[in-house]
Amino acid sequence: MEAVVEKKTEPQVKYKSLKQTERITNIIIFIVLLIGAVFMIAPLVWMVGTSFKSIEEVYALPPVWIPESFDPIKYIEIWEKGPLLSGITNSLIVALSVTIIGTFTSALAAFAFGKLNFPFKNQLFLLLLTAMMIPYPVVMIPQFMIFTQMGWVDTLLPLIVPGLFGNIMMIFFLRQYLTSIPNSVIEAAKIDGCSYFKIFYRIIFPLVRPAVAAQLILWFMTIWNDYLAPILYLNSPEKQTLQLVIANFNATYAIQSDFPLIMAASVVSLLPMLIVFIIFQKQIIESVAISGVKG
Repeated sequence: MEAVVEKKTEPQVKYKSLKQTERITNIIIFIVLLIGAVFMIAPLVWMVGTSFKSIEEVYALPPVWIPESFDPIKYIEIWEKGPLLSGITNSLIVALSVTIIGTFTSALAAFAFGKLNFPFKNQLFLLLLTAMMIPYPVVMIPQFMIFTQMGWVDTLLPLIVPGLFGNIMMIFFLRQYLTSIPNSVIEAAKIDGCSYFKIFYRIIFPLVRPAVAAQLILWFMTIWNDYLAPILYLNSPEKQTLQLVIANFNATYAIQSDFPLIMAASVVSLLPMLIVFIIFQKQIIESVAISGVKG
């Protein structure tokens, strides 16, 4: 009888030990992630808090994380001390025009490379991918010389026109996504008399819409935060994008130690991206997960 009892209880003991090990592992992972989250969120909290501080509180020791009075005076001053509104407008013009039109052309290119048959298709796609290996500083000076001869310097055109023809990363991503769609769907649509463009917007585009939405959001965030290209082509204050306006705030008011003003301008520049990410984070995560499975 004792042997029978031992045989019955032994699996239960192993099961309990496995559960305890799993619980301890989950606790350790949670603590590590919590520490990482604190280090990532702390600069954001400091930036927002500093935008409401006085100059004395900025240099106080020990550091003051929460200001005594949340004075929004710096959020009023930033609109008076720099072309912040024009910077936001210019950034929106560039980001929206490039992402909307460029996403459409990228999806068309991905459809062509993924589902159509034409001569040298694979070679052209490989040539397109090689462009990803070329760093931007390599083509920066020749591109600047071309746009200078065209008279586009100090306009938004150098920031808009190249992106209208698509994004290589988006083309690659959508092409990989399209590999999961069977060719029989397209063949059936062709038998029914659909043109290629009708197949694209009636069948292909609805199927790849989650991937397109995620890539559009990520591309919008990249263009919004771009600093190198605008500083090359834009000189006039009224033509500058938001990131250049923020950089000018840093250069001008850091000398005066007016860090609350700089932090207030940084918070304003961050808000659109933060709102976009919070609203569309589900699409971004789903798209990354789907691409990992189907890509």
